[in-house]
Amino acid sequence: MRAQEVHAHATAAVPGIGLATVYRALKSLIQSGDVVPVELPGDTPRYELAHHHHHHHFSCRACGQVFEVDGCPGDLATLAPQGFAVDGHEVVLYGRCAECLS
Repeated sequence: MRAQEVHAHATAAVPGIGLATVYRALKSLIQSGDVVPVELPGDTPRYELAHHHHHHHFSCRACGQVFEVDGCPGDLATLAPQGFAVDGHEVVLYGRCAECLS
């Protein structure tokens, strides 16, 4: 969810809440480890709960929605140049979601 979407939901519960307040709250939640930013190339950051299992994302090129994708292609560390140490990875699939295809 983007910060603007968080703001829209928060406004329903707390009318008049400012976007800056939402950003401060998100920063605090990131620092506490409860929320993680999801940064997709060419897009504004999105935020999700941190305690999810390892997963990746599918980004619809038509509508812009981002969906969680369960599973992982495996040990991507084997793709790193010799002598390098991989400490994480991010896989993003791009295409059109089921709704945009119909």
